Amino acid sequence: MALTPPSTLSPSKVATFRDCGLAFRYSAIDRLPEAPTVAASRGTLVHAALERLLDLPADQRTVERALGCLRDAAAAFRTDDDFTGLALDQAGEARFLAEAEALVRRYFDLEDPTAVRPVGLEVRLEATVGGLRLRGVIDRLELGDDGELVVTDYKTGRAPSVQSEQARLGGVQFYAFLCEQALGVRPARIQLLHLAEPLAIVAVPTEQSTRALGRRVEAVWQAIERACSDEDFRPRPGRGCSWCSFAAYCPAMGGDPALAPGTGTEAPAPALVAS
Repeated sequence: MALTPPSTLSPSKVATFRDCGLAFRYSAIDRLPEAPTVAASRGTLVHAALERLLDLPADQRTVERALGCLRDAAAAFRTDDDFTGLALDQAGEARFLAEAEALVRRYFDLEDPTAVRPVGLEVRLEATVGGLRLRGVIDRLELGDDGELVVTDYKTGRAPSVQSEQARLGGVQFYAFLCEQALGVRPARIQLLHLAEPLAIVAVPTEQSTRALGRRVEAVWQAIERACSDEDFRPRPGRGCSWCSFAAYCPAMGGDPALAPGTGTEAPAPALVAS
């Protein structure tokens, strides 16, 4: 029996499908729970602290206030499943908070927050393109020096290599495309702020680039529909396997798909495991 495709598509789900079809099935179609990771939870905390910071009047956006925002965000985060699920001991929690503080401090090496003119923080956008509903959350939508729209996305992991820079820009290009579809305005600039380095990667979306991204998204959606129709979601071993929540159900990792709760999945033949 064919599987039902997800009702919406987001940049993270597009990336998951392209990285590993089986992980996409488990997360987007079967909706299996995913264990939180230190890296992802730390990123969530830092995003919350920066959102609080940029909610302040421009002249109050100092390092000291940013660290206060981090403390407030951490206090609110303590009861969140993404934090409690980490089950950190005292030393692990101290290290977690210290790493988050280092990222917040490095943010100030990338830009002067008093000059940022946000028009929206954690902006949720949706648009329907060719029968496909797209959705995404933009970390920051702001006005540039000339009053044009700028999309900013924070990254708390390691910055990409030169070879993979454009691939990493794919997600934020998706947000530019979504802005144009939902708001009728193409952003003048998109930027990734990699806090860990720190490093800023900036690009200018064009009519050609947004049109090309639209075609890529449609192609991915068609591939998802085919995979659902054929029930053919193949694992693709790679670097992400070491922290994947679905390793116990993945034949490429020695797991058993039949153990995946509620999926009724049978282990695919070895020939289906992509190299």
